[in-house]
Amino acid sequence: QVQLEESGGGLAHPGGSLRLSCAGSGFTFHDYTIHWVRQAPGKGLEWVAGIFADGSDSYYEDYVKDRFTISRDNVENTVYLEMRNMTPEDTAVYYCAAGRSLGRVKEWDRYDYWGQGTQVTVAE
Repeated sequence: QVQLEESGGGLAHPGGSLRLSCAGSGFTFHDYTIHWVRQAPGKGLEWVAGIFADGSDSYYEDYVKDRFTISRDNVENTVYLEMRNMTPEDTAVYYCAAGRSLGRVKEWDRYDYWGQGTQVTVAE
């Protein structure tokens, strides 16, 4: 059974940090590019960051690239998203998604697998 499971969400204060994890199972994790996608309240899906299957490169949406870091451990089949200097605009449900495409993939049907999401709230 294919599964992507996010964890690590919660409440952060403005300027604070959180680290999200995305654990994969039931598929060949190291063959897939993994992305983080978020959905803020009342808004559509928004691509955030992605990392190559072998972890050799990563890329970010402009508004997070100086604050967020994506990484992966293909031994543990886990991808991480380290978020720093967070703002209320980062409040969203964060999803990880696995696909074969490189780049800022914003055609959501191009992803093969999705997690259920983890809520991140940034507030005082």
